[in-house]
Amino acid sequence: MAQISSGNGFKMDVPQPKGIVGKEEALRMEEEALAKLQREKRHTPSSSSSSSRLEKDLIVFPETRKQTEHDKFKDIDVDKMTTEELEKLLLDETFEVNRMSRPSSLFGVNLSASYPGHPCSSSPFQSGQWTPVLSAPSSSGVSTPTHQPSHQPLFPSAPFPKPGSFQNGLTPALSPFMALPAQQPSFMAFTPIQPAAVVYPPPAVDPEMAKLFDKIASTSEYLKNGRSSSTDPDSSAASLAPNPPPQQPVVEPSGIGRFDWLDLDPLTKRKSEAEEAGGASEPTVPAGDPWDAVLETEGTGGDSGPTSEEKASVRSQPRRASTGAAVTRSHSLNIPGTSQQHRTTNQVGPGQIPDLNTLLKHPKIERVSGEHLQTLFCDFIQLRSRFPHTNLSTNPGFVLSPVIAQRDAGTDASCSVKVSIEISESQQPVTFTCDVSSPVELLISQTLCWVHDDLDQVDFSRYLLKVCGREEVLQNKHSLGSHEYIQNCRKWENEITLQLLSHNTMRRDLARSAEDDGSKIDLEKHLVHVERPFKENVTRSDTQYKTVARLVQTVKNLCCALDEVETPGITEAVKRLQHSANLPRTRSPKEGSGSGSGSAGLDSDRLVFVCPPGQPSPVEDSMALLTQAVYDLAKLYLRSFCPPSPSFTPPPLGSREASGSTDHLQFTLFALHGIPANWVSSYEKYFLMCSLTHNGKNLFKPVQSKRVSTYKSFFYHIKWDELINFPIAVAVLPLESVLSLTLFGVLNQNAGGSPDSNKQRKGPELLGKVSMPLFDFRRSGVDVLYVGPKEALNPEPQALEELDPDLRRKLEKICSRASNFGSDLNPSLLLWDHRLHCRRDHPSSLPKVLASAPSWDWASMAHIHSLLHHWPPLPPVTALELLDSKFADTEVRSVAVSWIEKSSDDELADYLPQLVQALKFECHLKSALVMFLLSRAQGNINIAHYLYWLLKDAVQDPAWGRRYERVLGALLCLCGGKLRVELEKQTQLVTLLGAVAERVRQAGGSTRQVALQEGLENVQNFFQRNSCRLPLSPSLVAKELNIKACSFFNSNAVPLKLTLINADPLGEEINVMFKVGEDLRQDMLALQMIRVMDRIWLQEGLDLRIVNFKCISTGKDKGMVELVPSSDTLRKIQVEYGVTGSFKDKPLAEWLRKYNPAEDEYEKVCVGELLSCAGCCVATYVLGICDRHNDNIMLRSTGHMFHIDFGKFLGHAQMFGSFKRDRAPFVLTSDMAYVINGGERPTSRFQLFVDLCCQAYNLIRKHSGLFLNLLTLMTSSGLPELSGSQDLKYVFDALQPHNTDAEATIFFTRLIESSLGSVATKFNFFIHNLAQLRFSGLPANDEPILSFSPKTYTMKQEGRIHHASIYSFQKRYSPDKHYTYVVRILRDGHNEPQFVFRTFDEFQELHNKLTILFPLWKLPSFPNKMVLGRTHIKEVAAKRKLELNNYVHNLMRSSTEVTQCDLVYTFFHPIARDDKTEGLEATPKPPPSPTSGRVEGEVKLSISYRNSNLFIMVMHIRDLVSEDGTNPNPYVKTYLLPDPQKTSKRKTKISRKTRNPTFNEMLVYGGYSKETLALRELQLSVLSAESLRENYFLGGITLRLKDFDLSKETVKWYKLTDVPYF
Repeated sequence: MAQISSGNGFKMDVPQPKGIVGKEEALRMEEEALAKLQREKRHTPSSSSSSSRLEKDLIVFPETRKQTEHDKFKDIDVDKMTTEELEKLLLDETFEVNRMSRPSSLFGVNLSASYPGHPCSSSPFQSGQWTPVLSAPSSSGVSTPTHQPSHQPLFPSAPFPKPGSFQNGLTPALSPFMALPAQQPSFMAFTPIQPAAVVYPPPAVDPEMAKLFDKIASTSEYLKNGRSSSTDPDSSAASLAPNPPPQQPVVEPSGIGRFDWLDLDPLTKRKSEAEEAGGASEPTVPAGDPWDAVLETEGTGGDSGPTSEEKASVRSQPRRASTGAAVTRSHSLNIPGTSQQHRTTNQVGPGQIPDLNTLLKHPKIERVSGEHLQTLFCDFIQLRSRFPHTNLSTNPGFVLSPVIAQRDAGTDASCSVKVSIEISESQQPVTFTCDVSSPVELLISQTLCWVHDDLDQVDFSRYLLKVCGREEVLQNKHSLGSHEYIQNCRKWENEITLQLLSHNTMRRDLARSAEDDGSKIDLEKHLVHVERPFKENVTRSDTQYKTVARLVQTVKNLCCALDEVETPGITEAVKRLQHSANLPRTRSPKEGSGSGSGSAGLDSDRLVFVCPPGQPSPVEDSMALLTQAVYDLAKLYLRSFCPPSPSFTPPPLGSREASGSTDHLQFTLFALHGIPANWVSSYEKYFLMCSLTHNGKNLFKPVQSKRVSTYKSFFYHIKWDELINFPIAVAVLPLESVLSLTLFGVLNQNAGGSPDSNKQRKGPELLGKVSMPLFDFRRSGVDVLYVGPKEALNPEPQALEELDPDLRRKLEKICSRASNFGSDLNPSLLLWDHRLHCRRDHPSSLPKVLASAPSWDWASMAHIHSLLHHWPPLPPVTALELLDSKFADTEVRSVAVSWIEKSSDDELADYLPQLVQALKFECHLKSALVMFLLSRAQGNINIAHYLYWLLKDAVQDPAWGRRYERVLGALLCLCGGKLRVELEKQTQLVTLLGAVAERVRQAGGSTRQVALQEGLENVQNFFQRNSCRLPLSPSLVAKELNIKACSFFNSNAVPLKLTLINADPLGEEINVMFKVGEDLRQDMLALQMIRVMDRIWLQEGLDLRIVNFKCISTGKDKGMVELVPSSDTLRKIQVEYGVTGSFKDKPLAEWLRKYNPAEDEYEKVCVGELLSCAGCCVATYVLGICDRHNDNIMLRSTGHMFHIDFGKFLGHAQMFGSFKRDRAPFVLTSDMAYVINGGERPTSRFQLFVDLCCQAYNLIRKHSGLFLNLLTLMTSSGLPELSGSQDLKYVFDALQPHNTDAEATIFFTRLIESSLGSVATKFNFFIHNLAQLRFSGLPANDEPILSFSPKTYTMKQEGRIHHASIYSFQKRYSPDKHYTYVVRILRDGHNEPQFVFRTFDEFQELHNKLTILFPLWKLPSFPNKMVLGRTHIKEVAAKRKLELNNYVHNLMRSSTEVTQCDLVYTFFHPIARDDKTEGLEATPKPPPSPTSGRVEGEVKLSISYRNSNLFIMVMHIRDLVSEDGTNPNPYVKTYLLPDPQKTSKRKTKISRKTRNPTFNEMLVYGGYSKETLALRELQLSVLSAESLRENYFLGGITLRLKDFDLSKETVKWYKLTDVPYF
């Protein structure tokens, strides 16, 4: 990972060499060391075998300290020792120096993540030696568990093919004194480099010692006085600190604060998932949320308080793969003019956070540390206390059925529904009819009448109505029809089935318990099963360091593990060590003893350095320097990336107020580490752009660093060592100021080959970016404390002066705009200057007013916050805009959340994805929004379930994943054990299904079915252990798979089609689709927008029968989708009429008639298709849904049309080469219009369709701001087609928010005409048919064998046909003029003949499918369909009657295989229309042809007046008649009479060949006053345009304008009369 570091943080005082050790002295020291090793061997016989291999080639320095007191603890019997004895042992004075510390996990996977590295503890360089409890032939005090494998490498060997494996492979640190489990993940034990003696055999931790540690950890003395080295600041520092060189002062390194380690690459990868160790876990090294400084690193700096030169550290993201680019950095922030001395202190700040156990006892403790996890723990404990498990209203333990606010339209207010209720006391369900407006309580009381005789003794509140087939309960206080389940039943015309249960019998499977209320808060404990995107394993090696070169290699490996950060201290120490080790060598100690004293020697076998007593050697000094440098790097890493321990005390707040400071902001930019190798060859220069922002705007001009190249020591790095200064006073900085660093690289022009002078030089490339807040949530930062100003006084609205009318209109125009897109006005100054008038007259304009504030500095906040607190409350949907990134102010966001809290849980669920995305814009996780989401999840299982999957998916975000992990961890802690278990089961199910889907997708051809069956067996084994709720909804519970019904779809992603058995025996099977390889988040967003549109329409009383199916993303590129039953794609319906079926008009109508043969049923589904098609047209146009072909548009047998697969939206059209495949505004084809009209001719039903489209469009336009806000909040979600303002502009343009409703109606009418007349749509369908063409013969068993017959019939069912002939033919006019042929059938056992009615096209369909079914049989020839001239005339019908009769006669004489097949008997089976014949000889009368001069019909007009203009909108005309009975070509002409000069003539376009034209055209008369219009008459004439003769009159009306109230719009139908034609 690339890291930027500050040199200031690594400079330290180091011991200097004081002379050279003589050779004789070195030999003498060698002999003493050998003698000491022999003595240590005799004391440790048990470890001699393991250490004998490690004695050779070791660097050994003689030491003067005493032998370890091993015997004191050797005889301890852990099992027999009491807790009191252990506590006494802990209090023993000698125990402290002999206490065994846990192996530090920094240089293994388990370096204490709790190590705070805070100087408020005593100095880390202790005067005494760090003595191990267990003796070993080493003076090192770090132990290594014996259960670790010794054959795995510790670090990757040079040239480090996978740098950074340390970060990506970390497991959580172990708790102190914890017994090690039998199989612990490998960790790397680091041995501190001691200046007195350095030996590297790892001592063993035997099981008895581990048991001792575990027992000590349970004592009260331990719990009271500390957590050992891994958690206690003092002991942690001591455990890692080396002994200082003799007579050298101890100097604490530079203070390291919140900004030390910054991640410049938001795409770098995160650590592996946390694992529990021995029942406890510490958080893993977190991911790179650039705002995590507020949680993780505040107060872990090197000073007890913010110093004058404070460094801030923000959590860095671990490195990605070896080819990735990660950028991390450390720098100092200083205030000019202040002291540059680093301060240290041993005092604990006044705001010390107590232990977690203390928090449980004192939930109201003050939170003082923005980064300390205990701060959030306290908030979470308080939040949990508001929702005790005993409160059944917030902890019901079952799912409540969602409620949708709906305004009943027309007769629906008193609509009755049939309800069937299952009662345990009755074998048969109770069935009755009730109004949808009836409360559920009334339904319960009516049901109880069947069970109880005396209702006075019955408590109705103790009973519930559960939905059959779903684990959800209706809400007693709401009306029956307001529940989503009831509305869906009415929509699908399904039976409403409920079950009466009491609270005692209702299962509370998801209720929280008392144990949940008392459990500890651990944000990492339950994240074990959370999928983290990037993982690497860290391996271990027992290779010992034998030479100085190997030691240097080890230090290099260590730096590689720590993000390839090589500090100047390490570089200098390594050089000095290599120089100091270059000494004369001797072959044996005896030979060396003859040399003169004062010399130093190096044995090539043992590599032993010796020096005279009392005189430090150069190697000793170099080792001390190197140890100090490594220690400083480790401490910096811990402070930057590891959460502090529970016992950590934060630093005190700054003492100076920011408002009183005149200092400027500056910081030192030192270096960037860990750059990828490909950068070195690709870029020649690098620079950083430093910016200071607030609300997404720059507070000052960005500052650019100098351009530098790469340097290399251990690794390549980029070094600036430059002071960055912002000449802006800290006093004026807003509280939420953000410092951003952006890294750019200048391309190496010669990297790709020979230089080319003609080659255009490319600009710098963006390589990474990081942001960090300057102040934490305690308002502390940069050695100052932010204290806001007092609020300014706001005058009362009554005291405001009235505005000028022109200014008031201008202000109203600005406030009424949904967005500033495309606006020529600059509203900033105007809105802010008149903000008090906006507060009084335009309350919803608060976001615009706040956005227009000229400044958000310290002085401006008094007016902004005062205005905010006196503003009338906004509706929740309007307040959503205040959570956008352009409003960073904490108070603004808190007030917005307080307004959003007024929304119900079911309303909140519609906007939950946007609220989850808004978490990115919070300055700190201790925010009102986080607490609001968690509190709602506490009280509603639906919210908790939905929030879990949204957060689990957001964890995959490479830049913000760690933040979402924290919120997800809090949710899992608070939701309760039962719900947590259910969520874990769902996660496991998703993992299994994902593996199956991926395996099927990777398989090819016939192997897919085998892969599917094998994979589903694993899923079935999962269900055999337990049932599981589905991610789609917590109320859907499945108990097993119906494997026989499972399959897969033959699309590119090859999704699985799964059928699950409902756990409720009263429920139906659950059909879902599971897909991998595609990002379903965009589908989720599109479906959410459609669902919000449907809510708006329903609230306005407009039910467009929208199909809302569920879709959930369950991880990266995988998810689950609900399948709508009884539905087919348009392609599947159209190809029944051949590959060119998309060009035909009747396929959809015939398909619907097949499933709804009765005429009343067919009419009902046609109305459903009309309504749903209108909704689809509006929704797909507003959202810009593209890639619309006939395989992602579906039709249900009930007439409901809906769209699927939203991979392209917001106008991002699918391209076919350089052409757009989507050429029409939306999909509206002639076969859809055929169903809407009821035939080929336009009827008044199409006018109804146009009116519904325009009405729905205008209702959505009124909420333009809502949709723009919802989409704006999702721009940071990572969706490729929703990334910026250009995508939002499409929605803005589509909504036409600046137009009036009348103008929008005209606009959308033109879109309907354009879409209906587009040939490109049908051609696109045809191309898709060709691409998907598969020869499949006859339909499968579950598909109809003939398009007009819903079922298949056999000879056994019907009786054998022994004769069939064409009896006659009849002319029909419904839905269009055509001829039908009467077939006379005689069957065995029937005396009377049967008559069925079949069209010529249906006979042709029979012949085509017989040809497919019997390709080798010789079938009779079929008559030719092509005829010259008109087709539907009597002569053609008479000819075809003879030809068809001959065909049927020959067909029935064919072989028995043909004549007795199911296809033939299905064709001749009577259907519903055959039972409603009008007589065999009767011929229906055609529509009457009007006589000349007859006038009929009506015209619909909209008349309005504004701004001295009269607006006449000609909308529709219906039921016109013409002179000769043919369809006329109508158009409309108007005059304002009197008009002798005919200057007022206006006319519409011509509508061709229709009796029911739709115009929706505006005719405008400008410059007329109301007084003038009162004297005028409007004459409207309807004429038919003829090409070969004069236009003729169809009717007209004359309207006196003085009869109209021109102050409002009048919309009315007017009957046409035979008025004089002007």
